[in-house]
Amino acid sequence: MKISIIKIGGNVIDYPEKLDEFLELFSRFPGHKILVHGGGVMASRFGESMGVMPEMVDGRRITDRDTLDIVTMVYAGLINKNMVAKLQELKQNAIGLTGADGNLIRSAKRAVKDIDYGYVGDVIEVNTKFLGQLLELGLVPLVNAITHDKKGQLLNTNADSIASALATSMAKEHEVNLYYCFNKAGVLIDEKNENSIIPLINEDIYNELKKENVIHSGMIPKLDNAFKALEEGVNNVWIGKAENLIFASKGKLSGTIIEKHRYDLY
Repeated sequence: MKISIIKIGGNVIDYPEKLDEFLELFSRFPGHKILVHGGGVMASRFGESMGVMPEMVDGRRITDRDTLDIVTMVYAGLINKNMVAKLQELKQNAIGLTGADGNLIRSAKRAVKDIDYGYVGDVIEVNTKFLGQLLELGLVPLVNAITHDKKGQLLNTNADSIASALATSMAKEHEVNLYYCFNKAGVLIDEKNENSIIPLINEDIYNELKKENVIHSGMIPKLDNAFKALEEGVNNVWIGKAENLIFASKGKLSGTIIEKHRYDLY
């Protein structure tokens, strides 16, 4: 089975017009597909309205009990079910899932080292059989960033990590492509110039660009996850803007393709 796993972030979710445009494109994306989402900006906004101020460390949310309640309501409820409803209108038989549904994603509460992240989970296991059954039924899973520990506890889990875990787990038996949609046109040589896209990156190019500080900050964990996914059997990884996703599905260069093969830089 060929499977596309697509992750979208707040740069799409937080803007109704952008989200509608994306879901229309997603509905035309060919083949078996899974959509993974978070919704951190919206969760922060709802939390602030209820007097629960977000606390972030290196881009990661500290999740106490009140914050866990908020992200569960926003990710698994408001965002997920609205997207399911819109996809049903677009004749996509979508089904919204947390990691607890069908024991889809089991996580472990992150151990306390330098920072106590609270109720944050790291993925341990994906129920690939259940996910495969849903796809065979013609369903389109929409997986949000809430997982569980199989001991009755929900956990807030990074959506990028969930997408990577789903991809690597399904790649053991299927041909899987992983797509990360974010607010840039791809990996850029100059982050202020949207036209400076690097169309293809392999490990040699990546390591060279890190040394030159062309790639830095938040892009490093994204690319580290991408290369890890490739090492574990994912066919290829694409990074780019959500509106260019349909072009990526047709093999057109509209973002950055991550490849595991090594080539000479010069």
